[in-house]
Amino acid sequence: MMARTLNGKLHKRADFTSRILAGSRELVVYLPPGYDEEPARRYPVMYLHDAQNVFEAQTAFVPGQYWELGETAGELILEARVAPLILVGIPHGGERRVDEFTPSRNPQNNYGGQAALYGRMLVEEVLPFIGHQYRVMSGAKHTGLGGSSLGGLVTIYLGIQYPQVFGKLAVMSPSVWWDYRMILRKIVAVTHGQRPRVWLDVGCQEGSQPRVTLRDVRLLRDVLVRKGWRPGLNLFYYEDPEGTHEERAWAARSPHMLQFLFPGAAARTELPLVLDAVM
Repeated sequence: MMARTLNGKLHKRADFTSRILAGSRELVVYLPPGYDEEPARRYPVMYLHDAQNVFEAQTAFVPGQYWELGETAGELILEARVAPLILVGIPHGGERRVDEFTPSRNPQNNYGGQAALYGRMLVEEVLPFIGHQYRVMSGAKHTGLGGSSLGGLVTIYLGIQYPQVFGKLAVMSPSVWWDYRMILRKIVAVTHGQRPRVWLDVGCQEGSQPRVTLRDVRLLRDVLVRKGWRPGLNLFYYEDPEGTHEERAWAARSPHMLQFLFPGAAARTELPLVLDAVM
């Protein structure tokens, strides 16, 4: 496979420290082409979980297999298919990853449930740090959040908890199964009227029980529609026929995700809108 060119640049920020989830984390910041040449310009920003798997082959869980999101964003920005934006990767907490990405304790094994604290770290510490260091636009309509698997679960959870902060959500292959699908109950219980723009997807070949995974994500889609999300407007749902549960699959879908959430002047969404009834 030929190496792709990174248009724009990555900043490693080892100077970020959290008091809420005690410890330092090296944030990875992607700056778009032209950032240094236009010192008065401000940019929308998207925060991404699991930074280890998003920007660099050498830090990925599976060596060499990562989202290639910096390369993808740079290419689409130069083609005007995605608006120039800043991407911020937040590394997961290693052994604490499951705890930080789950909204409740799993009664089957009694672990997890620190997503509220992780969300506080993002909103109270990461966002102000990035806002002070970089020229980001403020407001939910300019601020996205995204992740896959448990990262997809915590994205939709924090999206409904902080709709005034995150107005664009990339929910890729979310772990709907956690704690007997508790995320569906959380969404049903939402009383505020704010509806972040949501990209939701799933692969049809994910895991040892792909039919169950597909059913669960379809249930999430249906709950969102019942709560007022409008397919094709503020909700785009996609089923990848060959998609598996791995970085390669999320990398393949990320161009379409970026175009839906942060469209440029020449954006085109080539994926079909899938709204099949749950069987």
